[in-house]
Amino acid sequence: MSSWIGRHAEFYAVPPLAMLRHCLPEVSSLRAADLHLNEDQVFRVARVFSADTSTVRRATFANIAQSSRRLLAKEPVQLCSCCHLASHEPGPVLRSQLLGWRITCPLCDGPLRQMDKHVRPSPFARYHRTALIGERLLDDEAERDVRTWTSPAEIARILLMRRVARPFSRGHEPWRFRVLGAIIPDLDDVVERRILPTSASPILPLHLRPALLAGVAIVERAGPEMLRMLRGHMMGGNKVRFSGAIEEIMTHTCRSMASSQLQLI
Repeated sequence: MSSWIGRHAEFYAVPPLAMLRHCLPEVSSLRAADLHLNEDQVFRVARVFSADTSTVRRATFANIAQSSRRLLAKEPVQLCSCCHLASHEPGPVLRSQLLGWRITCPLCDGPLRQMDKHVRPSPFARYHRTALIGERLLDDEAERDVRTWTSPAEIARILLMRRVARPFSRGHEPWRFRVLGAIIPDLDDVVERRILPTSASPILPLHLRPALLAGVAIVERAGPEMLRMLRGHMMGGNKVRFSGAIEEIMTHTCRSMASSQLQLI
């Protein structure tokens, strides 16, 4: 939506925020227009631009599950060489360019690449098939609110929490180690401090993203017991926070299973 409004603003030679206020005076920012439009606002934008409401709705992320929104980038982070129309000026931002859990294009299934021209091969190519399973799990939750025993986005979040790597070695760098590295050991050797993700902002560069997606798929397939096993890689305050996170997952899982069983009675 912000890209669409920005291109209309370019055409009329006005700032994007002025165009937004012309359509929706009560909306504070272009980011809010991407995330929080209600049905009345969708109708008003459609009327201003003489567009179909379903088209306007699809241009927003209002349908994205709340648990998945931390995986939405604020700026384009990737593109599909086949589907990106670089000849348009100003170029439209495709929905897929902001989806921080994807490694393939949702339109053509082709591989996504970073916005810059430097293509960096992934050191996790051998996890590609498992990563595609993780991508599907995250996509199902975000776009269709479909989950299995828990939230894949929540699994991704806790996999990026800090862990303790033992035994300690000379030159030990505590910042380097994440819970994900206990599942995908290759991660510890290739992660860089300047691109290290956090559990609050878990969008990885494309060459590292297959590791997180594969980790999500592995934990989802193994079930709750694997989360309890991973707790052994934590200590101190991190262990307390991790334990709280997985207990919340377990509680939600038990409630969901109980609800499903009641529906069968």
